[in-house]
Amino acid sequence: MANPPAARQVFNIVAVAQAGRLQYEAVLLAASLRAADPDFPGKLFLAEPQPGKLWPQDPRVTGPARELLESLGAVFLPFDSRAFGQNYPYGNKIECLSALPDAPFLFLDTDTLITGSFADIRFDFARPSASMRREGTWPTIELYGPGYDRIWGALYARFGLDFASSLDEGQPAEYWQRYLYFNAGWFFHQSPQAFGARFLDYATQIKSNPPPELVCQPLDPWLDQVALPLVIHSLGGGRPGPDLAGLDGDITCHWRTLPLLYARESDAVVAALEAVAAPNPVKRVLKDYDPFKKLIYQGKGTTARALFDRENLPRREQFIRNTLKREGLWFR
Repeated sequence: MANPPAARQVFNIVAVAQAGRLQYEAVLLAASLRAADPDFPGKLFLAEPQPGKLWPQDPRVTGPARELLESLGAVFLPFDSRAFGQNYPYGNKIECLSALPDAPFLFLDTDTLITGSFADIRFDFARPSASMRREGTWPTIELYGPGYDRIWGALYARFGLDFASSLDEGQPAEYWQRYLYFNAGWFFHQSPQAFGARFLDYATQIKSNPPPELVCQPLDPWLDQVALPLVIHSLGGGRPGPDLAGLDGDITCHWRTLPLLYARESDAVVAALEAVAAPNPVKRVLKDYDPFKKLIYQGKGTTARALFDRENLPRREQFIRNTLKREGLWFR
């Protein structure tokens, strides 16, 4: 007799949605979740900053996009910005967590396409982790300034964390991959309340009173990615293991910008994108956003794709961006 299938893990997905580009990205996220994992047992929350002192222009999603997202099963989750707001919108992913029900969660950037079932991933929600699809964007090492060890070591010391246990000893000293550093495009934990409170605490302390070793370091837009590894390490987490390979793999694709998706992602990802964008209710909404209209519906994505060999892509993303810009195919 065959073994019964393992019970599915129940957790919520949260992404930030607001008027403008993010609402159209959220449509692709919601539509792809429904298409790729129709039996997903949790809820898709779209966290929405509310108008106020830190958002003087109303950031809420309105009109056909909101109606479509609700029809796709998304639940809008209002939250108030108290620390960041319009001047640092990346702070939304920090502040929104306090509004979530206190149950296991997976945060996803809205520029994420779901291409498979989350049933194929086994999360250990007690051990948080985050995306390793990143480049060495922070810190910026100056010729006569402190190196990676001193900069990251000062941050771990500020919050009373064990720096040595965070290091990847298989990487050489003063090489960026030796140090715990994530892309904040996805992360998870068992408690959005605990994770969000610590994320907010660490990020606001780094912003308002950084260690002296950070005096020459840019924190905009990197603040969330500076604080994130400290939060994950403090909660007993670390680098993702093989059980999470489907994230940034066969289950999710953090595409960042649509020109980059067409340039470098697999044929399966492009096929999934164009399939979820094809139904008329989705098409009517997405065509209101000029980059999506040109790339998906007017064929410029196919033109961009033809410029690159997916088996031999440039090592640096900036080269891809520059090529797209030179050919007039960079839409954001």
